[in-house]
Amino acid sequence: MARIPDAFIDDLLARTDIVEVIGARVPLKRQGKEYAARCPFHDERSASFTVSQTKQFYHCFGCGAHGTAISFMMNFDRLEFLDAVDELAKRVGMEIPRDTQQRNANPETRDLYGAMEAASTFFRSQLANSEKALAYVEKRGIDPAIVERYAIGYAPDGFSALRDALGSDPGRMQLMERGGLFSKNDRGNVYDKFRDRLMFPIHDRRGRTIAFGGRVIDPEDSPKYLNSPETALFHKGRELYGLWQAKQANAKLDRLIVVEGYMDVVALAQYGVSQAVATLGTATTPDHAELLFRNAPDVYFCFDGDRAGRSAAWKALESVLPRMKDGRQAFFLFLPDGEDPDSIVRQEGVAGFDARLRDARPLSEFFYASLSSDVNLSSLDGKARLAERCKPLLAQIPDGAFGDLMQQRLTELTGVGARASNPQTHVPTKRATQSSRGTPAQKPSLVRGAITHLLHRPALALDLQPPYRFAALRQPGIDLLSELVLLVRERPEISTGALLEHFEGREEAAALQKLATLDLPGEAANLRDEFLDAITQLDRLVMQQRLEELQQQQRDGGLDAEGKQEMRELLQAQRR
Repeated sequence: MARIPDAFIDDLLARTDIVEVIGARVPLKRQGKEYAARCPFHDERSASFTVSQTKQFYHCFGCGAHGTAISFMMNFDRLEFLDAVDELAKRVGMEIPRDTQQRNANPETRDLYGAMEAASTFFRSQLANSEKALAYVEKRGIDPAIVERYAIGYAPDGFSALRDALGSDPGRMQLMERGGLFSKNDRGNVYDKFRDRLMFPIHDRRGRTIAFGGRVIDPEDSPKYLNSPETALFHKGRELYGLWQAKQANAKLDRLIVVEGYMDVVALAQYGVSQAVATLGTATTPDHAELLFRNAPDVYFCFDGDRAGRSAAWKALESVLPRMKDGRQAFFLFLPDGEDPDSIVRQEGVAGFDARLRDARPLSEFFYASLSSDVNLSSLDGKARLAERCKPLLAQIPDGAFGDLMQQRLTELTGVGARASNPQTHVPTKRATQSSRGTPAQKPSLVRGAITHLLHRPALALDLQPPYRFAALRQPGIDLLSELVLLVRERPEISTGALLEHFEGREEAAALQKLATLDLPGEAANLRDEFLDAITQLDRLVMQQRLEELQQQQRDGGLDAEGKQEMRELLQAQRR
């Protein structure tokens, strides 16, 4: 397998702002020079997860999770290494070498993608050959261009149509089962999961088929919608139907419209509304919210006006609220009873649907209307109740104008003026500088200090010129310091995060991680001077080490003329 060149990775990480990458997915709070949040990789009440913009890495003091923007996207977005690199590269206008992409593809994952695409091709061919399915498509008013854009297909009735078409050899069967295309009964018999359904392929951010949604054609059948189960490729709480098509149809998305079903997305596209997406049979999750705002600044949630629709809208609000950074907007549109986006756009056209979107309720209005619906705001008790309801929710809003205005609105309604306290952002403090006995803590060694400075500012190694005298010093950590210097010299763009990843899996990794999380007070120029001074002192220790060797040889009576000359030069150098 061909490796992506280290220079490419270093350049990519140098161009990537890790705060932007993580901040688009996790609400970050500024904390001094760094950013803090509740760790997305384990449950916690206080914020022990930190992100360093200067070091370009993240670290959780609670669970130990750490890494670069690449590893974060692999863990948070559940991406393969190559996919994470590719997505970051697209953000900064870089392109992975084609041969590298091909050679680094995971064979197992590649085969699974291939099986899903083969199934999609089969379903599409069956739509063209099924009078029943074509009649349904025509009845719903879906023209061929939309069928093609969304790759709509048909799963024939019967228990083995897909299996018979794609082959029943063990390897192929295993792939189809891993892709969620088969079901199994109590007797262990395997059969097609989707039967006599209109099929909607679900695509990932690269346009690859990762799952399917199937809608019944016969209204007497149930369930109405059937989705693929969770697989290695598909996590329904992280994917949105139609997002790939929306991004293809719009050079820049200024809005996204969240609707409830596949047919709603397709119907709106039929009428020229190409910004619609749908959650996949689940409520709007925090991951959905991040994905929505990563792609568009304005998000419209379009739900039925009944109790279920308003409940779904509130769950969406709860997911959106912690991600309401300045510049982002969320709106809620509730449709009349018995209507859906499909019926509305057919009755009123695009203009009518757009008019409804313009009248949609802003998040702020929906928020306070929902929380105050059963509260008597003419009484002090009612105002207090509303304030207490709002407090924990308002605390989730990132710092900025929106949060301030939401608090201002609460003040107008209740008279309560103090902003709700923010979630605790405590980061474990460093150990005290004195031991438990009251004696000063041992001063860090020169080697440890040099390594720490180098971890915080790898470019400092570029100020050193070979030969590196300190490398000859017989002290713990010298080999590691030398390796770090040589690594930076070979990869000048390497960041702190990339340095740490280089040592991942080695016994030095844990110690390096701890040193990288330390706070180094002082200006950049002072840090450089401190590092160079440490190296100078280490060089002098090498001289002292060599002088002691020569002196010992002299005492043993084995020092030759050349050795005596070297000793004189070292003694003179010490006096300077």
